[in-house]
Amino acid sequence: MSTREAKLGLDPATVRRARTLAARVGEPIVALAKAHTTVAVERATLRLAGLSGADPDGIPWVNRLMDVARADLGEDALAYGVALPVWDALVRGDADDLTTLAQKAAAGSVRLRLPSGSDADRARAAARSAVATGIGTVDARRTERERLVADIGDAPSKPWIYLIVATGDIYEDIPQAQAAAREGADVIAVIRSTGQSLLDYVPEGATREGFAGTYATQENFRLMRAALDETSRELGRYVRLTNYASGLCMPEIAALAGLERLDMMLNDSMYGILFRDINPVRTFVDQRFSRQVHARAGIIINTGEDNYLTTADAVEAAHTVTTSQLLNEFFAKEAGLEDWQLGLGHAFEIDPAVPESFRLELAHALLARELFPDAPLKWMPPTRHMTGDVFKGFLLDGFFNLAGALTGQGILLVGMMTEAVVTPWISDRDLALQNVRYVLEAAGGMHEDFHPAPDGLVVRRAHQVLGESLDLMERICDHENGLLDAIADGTFGLMKRPAAGGRGLDGVAATAPDYYNPATEILEEDA
Repeated sequence: MSTREAKLGLDPATVRRARTLAARVGEPIVALAKAHTTVAVERATLRLAGLSGADPDGIPWVNRLMDVARADLGEDALAYGVALPVWDALVRGDADDLTTLAQKAAAGSVRLRLPSGSDADRARAAARSAVATGIGTVDARRTERERLVADIGDAPSKPWIYLIVATGDIYEDIPQAQAAAREGADVIAVIRSTGQSLLDYVPEGATREGFAGTYATQENFRLMRAALDETSRELGRYVRLTNYASGLCMPEIAALAGLERLDMMLNDSMYGILFRDINPVRTFVDQRFSRQVHARAGIIINTGEDNYLTTADAVEAAHTVTTSQLLNEFFAKEAGLEDWQLGLGHAFEIDPAVPESFRLELAHALLARELFPDAPLKWMPPTRHMTGDVFKGFLLDGFFNLAGALTGQGILLVGMMTEAVVTPWISDRDLALQNVRYVLEAAGGMHEDFHPAPDGLVVRRAHQVLGESLDLMERICDHENGLLDAIADGTFGLMKRPAAGGRGLDGVAATAPDYYNPATEILEEDA
């Protein structure tokens, strides 16, 4: 249990009511996710079984094998899962291993079938054994992290300082990330290349070109993790690595993150729906599987509520952030994540011209802190109201850092004064880290002394936002199709996304009664 002091006087019955409503909203979505699969879930299963690499055109073998399965079996390839036909072919001797099978299938020399009877039993056992080996690797990587933290040492205190790097070239990212760690960053996030979330495949190998970011690939993960391990030993503290498990390949990237010992992954339940127009059903199915993998891998997820405030007003829409946090908590715990893995997002995005804006920011930040006392909340810096005035921006980031110190945030993303002007230079990052270090060194323990007046603006505003969140969830429960209708209506971030629309819908299928996926079977029985 948390030892944090309660300062807002939140009614425990009201907080329980909030979580009860979040469960009422979320349970139909979980039922929907359990009753469906996607091409990305099936490809992630193949990756966990060891299938990697790509053809000469750069198309991953998991994609090629999945495409052949759908061509040979039609709807049954998803409805019954890819594991049975693939391991049936291996058991029958059509190939010696998964890669060879994928190559032969892509060349048209192997046809897949859906086995039955004893053939299905043998395929099921072989598939489970192969996937269990991959999940065993994920387990070993988690143990390896725990051992390194114990041997090398951890960041001395919260909040962890979280800094983004991304040049497009992984070999340029590495020295920038190492330099950032030496300047005080505890978490390095390699932001993903623009548009990767819309690719229905994971690029292969180390990549040297990317627009406004670097591609998330298994090799890029391996290279950066190895470089940060080297720097961790140099500094005497374990430096964590973050990337993005989102988009059309969310489950696959989650699997790769577990295999390569990433420590945090951006993984929001609704971000891809709202801001990338990915089909809602596909997103909810993919996010449940990805969170099961993250739970197993000991990865902390970062959710994306801050993005709502880039399109909606941060005062008027504050309750949608709280609602999303409650939903993300429900979905995450249902998938097996623990409180210490819930980097729930919130942001410092109120227009600084609004009277009492800093007090309002404190109210929102403290509400999140007290609703989720054991979660390492991810506190996001101002972006929407950065104007290009670097002096004002630097000051605004200082206020953001102070709000984080006053309210005891867990993960503090470093704000850049050149936000909205350029992709920050190394020198910009150095100045931003100086800002963070000054504030935290001067005021880092002020959350112990900060006690808002019981009848003051901060407390009243927090209670108002929580009440509005409860009202919103009650309205969502009244919708015929619950959360799916609310998303279609533009409730979150002003984005209207109908359940029957969006990218990736053709990669979703309802599962048959005899559907088999060894990955979900192992993850759920061991949770």
